Amino acid sequence: MVSRFCALLLFVPATLVLCLSVTEVHAEETGLRAGAAQVDITPPTGVSLDGVISKNGPVTGVHDRIYSRALVLDDGNTRVAICVNDLCMVERSYFDRVKKIVSEKTGLPVNRMLMTSTHTHAAPRVPYGRASEQDDAYYESLIQKMATAIITAEQNLAPAQIAWGSFDAGRYAACRRFLAEKGSVSLNPFGVAGEQIKSVAGRSKQIIQPAAPIDPQCSILSVQHADGTPLAVLGNMSIHYCGGYRKGEISADYFGAYANYLAEKLASTGSHPPFVGMLSNGTSGNVGAVMKQDKKKYPPFAWIDESGKQFAEQTVKVLQKLKYQRNVPVEMVEREIELEIRKPDAERLAWAREILANPKQKTVHPWSKIYATEAVELDQYPATEKIKLQAIRIGDLGIAGLPCETFTETGLAIKAGSPFSATFSMELANGSSGYLPTPKQHALGGYETWPARSSYLEIDAETKIRQTALELLRQLHD
Repeated sequence: MVSRFCALLLFVPATLVLCLSVTEVHAEETGLRAGAAQVDITPPTGVSLDGVISKNGPVTGVHDRIYSRALVLDDGNTRVAICVNDLCMVERSYFDRVKKIVSEKTGLPVNRMLMTSTHTHAAPRVPYGRASEQDDAYYESLIQKMATAIITAEQNLAPAQIAWGSFDAGRYAACRRFLAEKGSVSLNPFGVAGEQIKSVAGRSKQIIQPAAPIDPQCSILSVQHADGTPLAVLGNMSIHYCGGYRKGEISADYFGAYANYLAEKLASTGSHPPFVGMLSNGTSGNVGAVMKQDKKKYPPFAWIDESGKQFAEQTVKVLQKLKYQRNVPVEMVEREIELEIRKPDAERLAWAREILANPKQKTVHPWSKIYATEAVELDQYPATEKIKLQAIRIGDLGIAGLPCETFTETGLAIKAGSPFSATFSMELANGSSGYLPTPKQHALGGYETWPARSSYLEIDAETKIRQTALELLRQLHD
């Protein structure tokens, strides 16, 4: 029996039928396509871990392997790549070299790639932890492997559908900076009084309250193949890290545990490339470790595995409620801004050199010698630094890329000011320009504000970065 639709086609001119067919094919071609991939970037024994201030020494073993994970999206007009790396942080020049390689091999423009680090503290900081030529060799191989992740994801492009959502993970997060009564905080490493921040542990009768709010939202971007098979999930959570390592052992922290659990849960047995899970760091520069949900004492790495699993399980529940779309616009913009560097003045340099010339002398703070070294290092920096800011639009979802360890206040302000119905930010994107306290937090003090290679941008940097990120998001929306 001929269907009513087919019967009607018998009376339609052949040229019109051909046009209809071409239109249908064209619509399929211009719908969303996506591809994902991951590449192992685990360093060999002997490569340096972590970084400037809290050095963890060389790699002595591997608890869990670390990866470069990439997601490429193409709406038929614009192609963008997001690459999340299980590294503590990466200097901009290294990410720029990766982008150049990818662009030369695929044609993907360098300004259509967002690259970021998860900020696990059980992986290298590139190149800040450098101690030997072995580190240099690893960094060179790392550049090639990160490029391979993006190139392979681009090669895996296939018809896809996409959705986004979130869940409340606030019970896992807490601000690690505590506002204390005036006069209760001891001298900082430079011998200056008047600060009001007790950081990290912060147990004291003089503590008033946490110095800032948290961002409780765990954002989820889910991509499926056109047939509904899971392709990739990109999570985003504003918690600094989990910790609980064994010294010298490589780990992707809870970011990797999350990705691995999702891969187990959502793996398919079909002909599609393997599913890729990834978790990016939001705005967590002033947030502590993942908070335990019980009073158990966990052995090394156990809470990492458990917390990653708990985040992944909640993500799977969100995925079951999402409504996917095939035709969504994908756009991306970026902008460079130039910021001043807080270089030491003559008085600070004289202080630093006197400290370093007499290393056995008693100092006003346990870290005075460290920050004396940092002052000398900062003196070698240029007067300004150019940083890259990015924004991505995926339908009515906005993503901001920020190159610093960004405080939650900034992430919350970007969400509040964004024109999109859903927005999240990725910190340490396209570089690593130190902590980004707000001007108010600078005034309160604390180690995240002390001038060093870990915190060197001008005091108004947060204002300029936040305003630029919002301008880019509005540009995409309008």
